[in-house]
Amino acid sequence: MMILLFAQWCINHELDPAAIYTEAYPYQDKNKELVEALELTVTKEESDFIDSGMLLEALSLYGNDDLAFVVSELVSKKNL
Repeated sequence: MMILLFAQWCINHELDPAAIYTEAYPYQDKNKELVEALELTVTKEESDFIDSGMLLEALSLYGNDDLAFVVSELVSKKNL
């Protein structure tokens, strides 16, 4: 569920989830769960709002600190 939340947040902000994930985990192979989650995302217009703070909390809760750091940098940089 956390991966779907991340993927949909990226879609909502017109960001590439795979590129962001690769930036956070450059030595990891293609993430199968992320690929599956991308198939379940909807368009930005169809999606509910996903708060950036809530996403960061979910990433941290599941131990995805590197990904949370990259997302946090994007939030600050792009004022998301």
